[in-house]
This record gives sequence, C-alpha cells and structure tokens, in this order.
Amino acid sequence: MNTYRIGIDLGGTKIESILLSPDLRELCRERIPTPAGNHYDLIVKAVYAQIRAMAEKIPGNGDFTVGIGIPGAVQKETGLVHNANTTCLIGKPFRTDLETLCQKRVIMENDANCFTLTEALQGAGKDYGMVFGVIMGTGCGGGLCINKKIWGGANGIAGEWGHFSVDPGGRTCYCGNRGCVETKISGTGVEASYYEIVGRHIKMKDLVQGYRQGDELCKTVFLRFLEDFGRALGGLISVLDPDAVVIGGGLSHIDEIYTLGVQQVRKYAFHKNIQTPILKNRLGDSSGVVGAALLNG
Repeated sequence: MNTYRIGIDLGGTKIESILLSPDLRELCRERIPTPAGNHYDLIVKAVYAQIRAMAEKIPGNGDFTVGIGIPGAVQKETGLVHNANTTCLIGKPFRTDLETLCQKRVIMENDANCFTLTEALQGAGKDYGMVFGVIMGTGCGGGLCINKKIWGGANGIAGEWGHFSVDPGGRTCYCGNRGCVETKISGTGVEASYYEIVGRHIKMKDLVQGYRQGDELCKTVFLRFLEDFGRALGGLISVLDPDAVVIGGGLSHIDEIYTLGVQQVRKYAFHKNIQTPILKNRLGDSSGVVGAALLNG
C-alpha cells in the first residue's frame, strides 16, 4: 500500500506531529505549544492545522491515514471523550469534529496506549509478549499491549492505573476520587506533596537535584515518591504479571527509579523475588507520536 501515515500526539503542553512514508520512514516532524487556556475550539483548530501541515508535505497529494493520541479515551457508545486530563475535551466529539474537518477517518487512542504500542513494536518491549507501558510526567497513565496489539479492555480503560485510588484520605484528583496513583507519582503530584510539607513550590527537576545534593526536605519527599511508585507498580504487577514494564514520560529520566524504585516494587509485589524487567523507554518523546501514526497499521 502506498499510503502515508500522519500521527499526532496531543499533550498538555505540546502538540507533536509526524509524517511516515509507506515503508514507515520518518519524513517530517513538528512540535508546537498546545493552546493555552484549556479551550476546546482552539485545540481542535491546532490539531487540524498540524494534520494539514503534514498532509501538504506528502509527494503528489498521496493518500494518507490519521492517528491521534490523546490524554484520555473515546467512549465506544457515544464517541465522546472521557477520562481526559485535558479537561476541555471531556464530553466533546473530538474525533467526529476532526473527521468533519479532514473529510477522512481518524483513529483516536489514549496516548499511553500509543506509547506502549511503539515500545512494544520497536522499543524496549519488542522482545516481550505482554508489555505494560507507564507514562509518568505531568500526569500518570498506562497502556497494555499483548502480542504487539493494544489491549483496550471491555470498557476501553485497560492500563489506566493512574486513577486507581491508593490513599482514600489523600489529595483530591481531577477525576473526582482521592489519593489516585497520579496524585502520588506524577510530576505535579510530587510537587504538590512538597508544597504540603514545606509550604513553597518546587519543580520536580529541582526536587531531584536537591535530593542528590543531600537536602533533607527534598529527600523526605523524593523517598516517599519512590515508595509510592513501588507500592503502585508492585500492586499492578501482582495483578497483571506482565512480561515487561516500560517507563516513559519526563520522570522516566530519573535514574533512581530503576534502582531504589525497583527495590520498592519488589517490596510491594506479591512475590518474594519478582524478575519482571522494569525498563526505560528506548524511543523517548518519539514513542507517543510514532504510536499514533501506527494506529492505522
């Protein structure tokens, strides 16, 4: 098939687009800021503009497909977005609106599923059958691939470990529950924990640096973060027992996750000596947008 593939990764701070050739070579990639203010109409226009920009680079006006990763999911019954941490998308016919503009079928999938698909096909999980993908950044999401295919589940929410409540008395999450995994181990969650203890704001990168330099307050919050990570992922492994876990998102660059964090996972998993590989992604920020383009595969 001489069909090109356009992929769009819609994030809270950036929209990334990619154009793949029929033989899956990268031809073009662009990144723009996500429109500020959480306005639905502006996001629709920005994503459509990126689709057009990629389409204009296709030689000879060739045929193309469109896949989009979003920080949420599309309900099978209604076609409306739900469970989105870009909250202006919730309850909106995002896919339908883009299909109307493009006059073309659009495949839309959760961004963590897109990440997991790419890592299962081409990245750190390519040698494993069941791969659980984790995104730890501004939020916290997850996806599941079995034998190189996304497993969505009966309700389309497979892998959504970020909204499993691990602390009923914890901080309120945007989803309405309290003490979700996302409130504990996302970048914003850890920053909020520091503020609750210290009374001033700090960025995650500065907190990590403070921990490494011996700052006691940073150490307290950072070690709690690693324990929460271990509790959450250890529990998930006890339930799912995947062949491998691949970690992505901005927090995946924290080296201590793969040492001290893995020790905590082993502490909380229901096994005396789990051997589940917990791997850093190989494709970095590319995973989500490439996975979106591959949705039509």
